[in-house]
Amino acid sequence: MHDDAPLDPFAGDPDDPAASLGDPGEDTAPLSVTEREDVLADLADLEVFRALLEPLGVRGLTVDCGDCGKPHYIDWDLLHGNLRHLLDEGLPRVHEPALAPDPVDYVSWEYARGYVDGVIDSEEGHDD
Repeated sequence: MHDDAPLDPFAGDPDDPAASLGDPGEDTAPLSVTEREDVLADLADLEVFRALLEPLGVRGLTVDCGDCGKPHYIDWDLLHGNLRHLLDEGLPRVHEPALAPDPVDYVSWEYARGYVDGVIDSEEGHDD
């Protein structure tokens, strides 16, 4: 399995400042069946969102962060990687906000869902 997470700059360092925190996976329970299904559904949705919105210039989604209370602008590849990591590891990745993103290039998950629904409704209307 390929892990596209950034390399740990303190890997192997006996003075690692995070060493006292322990292994982040120690206390993590695996995802429940329902949680896994939800993440798989999110991955499927993300593929459709990207297929329809990327050609229009949308670079990714904006997600309101529950930890810091700020919106995070996340590109398509990073979103996919984060969901795969959650599915594989059972916990989200540590994240950093993008450096000076242009909010115009990102849409919310809800907007993306509404856009897809509109495209589907439009296609169904053409089948008549």
